Amino acid sequence: MAASILFRVGRSILGGLSNNALGASRPSSKSADMDFLSQQTRTFIQMRTNLKVVDNSGAKRVMCIQALKGKKGARLGDVIVASVKEAHVGGKVKKGDVHYAVVVRAAMPRGRCDGSEVKFDDNAVVLINKQGEPIGTRVFGPVPHELRKKKHLKILSLAEQIA
Repeated sequence: MAASILFRVGRSILGGLSNNALGASRPSSKSADMDFLSQQTRTFIQMRTNLKVVDNSGAKRVMCIQALKGKKGARLGDVIVASVKEAHVGGKVKKGDVHYAVVVRAAMPRGRCDGSEVKFDDNAVVLINKQGEPIGTRVFGPVPHELRKKKHLKILSLAEQIA
């Protein structure tokens, strides 16, 4: 199904050829597919969302179990409960462990006071303990300064780059 959607999109970009011109005999829902692709929006980080871990705690990928704030889900700076799905051998955390995590990058746009928006390409977290301190000692990649308002100053001080 995904291949057919991409194929239809590719045809529309290549000059709007119809299904009959390419020898397809079945009717197509080309307009419905195009509407879906053009109106796809980024959403909150919610249950079962896979997230990248950007610290050196030993985890590679986690899955959100629960967002601790808000009904819809988590945004930048929010704390979630996450289960470790992939981990490095010999790290501080193991596969299957459940930890708290702070969302440091989110694909959903967030408005700033000056009218600009901050949005990242991926969803990423930093694992923390129950006291709110990071488990790892380094944070990789950009981290937004909105974490200062959420009182995650230790994560900001460990970050390579503040966006």
